[in-house]
Amino acid sequence: MSIEKQFLPLNIAVLTISDSRTEADDISGKILSERVEQAGHTVFDKKIVADDMYHIRAVISNWIVEANVDAIVTTGGTGVTGRDGTPEAIMPLLDKVLDGFGEVFRMLSYQDIKTSTMQSRAVAGVANGTYVFCLPGSSGACKTAWDDLIKAQLDFRTKPCNLVQLMPRLKEK
Repeated sequence: MSIEKQFLPLNIAVLTISDSRTEADDISGKILSERVEQAGHTVFDKKIVADDMYHIRAVISNWIVEANVDAIVTTGGTGVTGRDGTPEAIMPLLDKVLDGFGEVFRMLSYQDIKTSTMQSRAVAGVANGTYVFCLPGSSGACKTAWDDLIKAQLDFRTKPCNLVQLMPRLKEK
């Protein structure tokens, strides 16, 4: 007899990284926030920060020490231009990198944008027991990443396994 797992709502923080976006025109941040809530989770906090390594790290660092934040999703700054510094800002904060996230994200993106997906430096990992996902700034990339990858992994009911079931063990030493 199999026991059905119950949905476990998470607290998820959303960070838009942009030198030009405001709350009024932050489409990607809005899409992510809406999808987080539609999935049954709570948007713990939502911010916009300039594409500056130290501003990004400050926000992420505050969230990863906050016991009530289970996951963080960022959008923006994962490209290759001079101001794109999200991976450089966040990678030093990660205890573990989820290499498969970027690989699978680019595989999924290839279906829509073909070889342009090679410009994405989307990354994910774990920092102080908190999952961190860094997505490109385009609304299409955010939809693809959430709908086809993150949503299922942040759902305790996903079989055969998911990231939520590992949460109690993330801080093991």
